[in-house]
Formats: sequence, structure tokens, C-alpha cells
Amino acid sequence: MTDQIVVGDRVLLDISFPAARARLAILAGDGVLLEASEEAYGEAITGLVQLAGPAAGLTRLAEVGLDDPAETGHCAHVALRWEAIAADGGLFVALDADLMLVPAGDQITALALAGAYLPQPGPAGAGLDRAIVRHCATMAIGSFLARVACALAYPADTGGPAGARRAEEM
Repeated sequence: MTDQIVVGDRVLLDISFPAARARLAILAGDGVLLEASEEAYGEAITGLVQLAGPAAGLTRLAEVGLDDPAETGHCAHVALRWEAIAADGGLFVALDADLMLVPAGDQITALALAGAYLPQPGPAGAGLDRAIVRHCATMAIGSFLARVACALAYPADTGGPAGARRAEEM
């Protein structure tokens, strides 16, 4: 299986766009996006192993690539790339996406991710059911966004609960 799976999700944050934009720049530089990526990828692989068997889990995240935050119009975004090590030892791009912030009201900001998720190449990825891979990729993206949303809505020094909610809850 070598086809990419289009993934995306959105979370609404109870903070203004300027505040969220400033915090995203901080998170991009202090390791929070790296940690959130590692945890989310690990959860996806655990899900694959549970649903498709041990061979599906013979991969691990090797590197998280982040571009500097950029702005276009009323959108702040960070290009995000997850590179993983496949069962054969080769590197492959597991996720190529944009993490975006967009104003959704005076004190509400949408945090979104859109991109392509790719299972590992070769025999270990070829036998995977596409629906299972899509489910695990969706789980990884949701987990990643929840962690980033929490860090954006409540910086570490506030100790409060996440001020984020899924777009469907609005």
C-alpha cells in the first residue's frame, strides 16, 4: 500500500487569534510540537498493532520537521513533516501537513491540520487494510491536535484544563 491518505481535523480554541498565533510561535520553538508528534505517532502505531497485527508496528518516528511559523492573510501556519523508520530500516515520510490557525470569532480561533498520511512502504505496509490505516491516522491527528490545543489554550504556567472543543460541538 503506497497511497497517501488525506487527513484533517479542526479544533476550536477559546482564545483570540493574536494570542493563539503568539503561542504557536513559542510552541514551535520549545519542543511541544515535537513531543505531541511523538506521542500521537506512537498511539497510531499502537492502534495499528492492535488492529492489524505486530508486523504493522515495525516502525517508529525518527524525526519531526517543522518550518518556522508563517502568516498568509488571516492564517498562521507551520509546515509539519513526520519521518519514520520502516521495518526495512529506510526512512519514509509518514505525515506531510500544515498546522493552521484561523480566526473564528473575536475570542475564538480554529486550530486545524490538513495533509497526507502515508503508511510504511514495502511488505509491512502493503498488506494493511486501508480502512484500518485511515482510522489510525485519524486517531493520530486527533491526538496531536488535542495536545497542541491544550498547550495553546492554556500555557504551562496556568495549570488549567484545555480550553478547546471539537468544531462539531460548536
